[in-house]
Amino acid sequence: MSRLLVPYYEHPSVRPAEWEAIVAAAPRLYGVVLNPASGPGEVPDSAFAEIAERLRAAEVRVFGYVDTAYGRRPRAEVAADLTRHRDWYGTNGAFLDQVATGLGEFGHYQRLATAAWGAGCDTLVFNHGAPPHVAYGRLADVLVTFEGSWETYRTLRPAPWKGGSRTRLCHLVYGVPPGARVGELAHARGATVHCAVPGTGAHPWGTLPHALRLG
Repeated sequence: MSRLLVPYYEHPSVRPAEWEAIVAAAPRLYGVVLNPASGPGEVPDSAFAEIAERLRAAEVRVFGYVDTAYGRRPRAEVAADLTRHRDWYGTNGAFLDQVATGLGEFGHYQRLATAAWGAGCDTLVFNHGAPPHVAYGRLADVLVTFEGSWETYRTLRPAPWKGGSRTRLCHLVYGVPPGARVGELAHARGATVHCAVPGTGAHPWGTLPHALRLG
């Protein structure tokens, strides 16, 4: 069965019950994406630091969110964000968002991967949102090859992944109705990591995955 990667972009002081549900689900999680301010922010946030500590204590991977703007963001800025995540929140992984899919940007992402490893990241997630060139499988541990709505996902006919068996694939699906068997569908499509949330619009990742929904 596909395991959960949870990108939950809400502050712990605003949604404490939801964060408690995430911590309680630790054995079922592949990891949690920490995103205090579309990245680490300008100053440390003690509430996120406490949540990160609890997640690590529960042996959950903690990924620091960093936007890469499809290769347009300078390496130095990305590296600075990675270092802040490590120093302020003790992250042990990186979730690089808006990652390019083409081979032309591959060299840039090689350098970003090197920066992430240098910042102490032992697990890298690249969120392409669509299938990338197979070369990216040499850099990241997890490739997000789908991010989109349930309406699109349920009718999608994905091409088989030809990048080798080492890399995990992840599907992030929003606008998912209750009862939809996204985990089973993701696994059948080769994704061993997924997330399915009910949220829609500009901020779907402010809702909990259906598997962790509060009563």
